[in-house]
Amino acid sequence: MITINLKKRVLEAIAANRHNFNSDARQARALGINSAQLSRIKKGAFENVISEANWISIARKLSVTLNQEAPWATAKTPVFNKVYGQLQKCQYGAISAIFCDKAGIGKTYAALAYSKANKYVVYIDCSQVKTKQKLVRQIAKEFGVGYQGRYQEVYEDLVFYLRTIPTPLIILDEAGDLNYDAFFGMQRPVERYRKMLRLVHDGCRWAETKNRKQPQSEKSGLCRDF
Repeated sequence: MITINLKKRVLEAIAANRHNFNSDARQARALGINSAQLSRIKKGAFENVISEANWISIARKLSVTLNQEAPWATAKTPVFNKVYGQLQKCQYGAISAIFCDKAGIGKTYAALAYSKANKYVVYIDCSQVKTKQKLVRQIAKEFGVGYQGRYQEVYEDLVFYLRTIPTPLIILDEAGDLNYDAFFGMQRPVERYRKMLRLVHDGCRWAETKNRKQPQSEKSGLCRDF
């Protein structure tokens, strides 16, 4: 049973997340509900508007805990500050980059924190979207763009939208889990809109897996993009 208190905390998270979208409709789409439902719950209509499964899904996306535990306080460690600062440089300096380091040092936490605090930034866990279609559709969803139609239309709509917003940044965590079609499929928009799109790859084994295999398979995308 989802309590009213939890729903209020989810609503607070929704309000804090609003800055990343240029309309309520795009935010609603990213949250997996429609704009009418979002409008009603923002007005305090918590009952019989969206399902409990929707509440749980939104809570997960916005990192709202289901219990009464105190929220995590971010410790701004040297690693956190370094990753956060590098992401800022990428977003506002039109830079694409690869971040690789040891596992468990806080790269993912810093990337998530940055994506939540800054406008027009999306974080993608590539271990959950390993194919090209799943990746592009997930990026579209996170930006609030339609993601359920024909793949080519989803792709073109996404690229069109990215051209209309300032300094978009896509953070691809665990990029080593992507298959080659997905990874090099991101090469096209980066090359086509190099001054517009920033792309960051993050993962402890990314360089080891991709750079070792790339010379053998004669893939050239890494050389051109990074």
